[in-house]
Amino acid sequence: MNFSEYVVSRWDTLSLAATEHAIVVGIAIAIATVFGVGIGLLAYDAPKVRSTSVAISAGILTVPSLALLTLLIPIFGLGWGSTLVSLTAYAFLPIIRNTVTGLRGLDAATVEAGRGMGLSRVRLLLRVQLPLAWPLILTGVRISAQMLIGIAAIAAVVDGPGLGTQIFEGLSRLGSVNSLNATLAGTLGIVVIAILFDLFFFAVRYITTPRGLRVRP
Repeated sequence: MNFSEYVVSRWDTLSLAATEHAIVVGIAIAIATVFGVGIGLLAYDAPKVRSTSVAISAGILTVPSLALLTLLIPIFGLGWGSTLVSLTAYAFLPIIRNTVTGLRGLDAATVEAGRGMGLSRVRLLLRVQLPLAWPLILTGVRISAQMLIGIAAIAAVVDGPGLGTQIFEGLSRLGSVNSLNATLAGTLGIVVIAILFDLFFFAVRYITTPRGLRVRP
């Protein structure tokens, strides 16, 4: 059968795998964003905490995904547990680094103006610094999401959710009937998910970024 016939005949399986792929990436990004931004807020003005958090998150990112997934099996088992933990760990570096960079790169005069208005440290952070740094922070989240969408495919080797199963199934049967269709369906599905995530973050940035900070086309 040709590719379109394969997709139609396997639609239930492919749509379920695509949904699981998007969900596991979405959960990992949500967790990493909460903790990553929190770490960035604590670290941006503390040199030792900043260097330590960036170094640890960068070190995690250098670990091959297959190795990390395998190492997590004795602790979290096969499937969702190991996949979710590994994806969350990989997502930290861009989020922490962009949070720190965004907060440290603010115009000093703007921050001083906020202090001159009598804002406390917390109110200054929430009302002035964080909104101004938000576009760069969101860029870090967006980069992490795109990275995780690809890494999530490798989780198939530890029985993880997602479209990686289709890719590895096709590669393992390369040359047999529908092997190319299975690999192509999984790959194109991941590309579609990446595009949808990118559109989502574009919409979030437009809605949540102050009007004066929006990049005009």
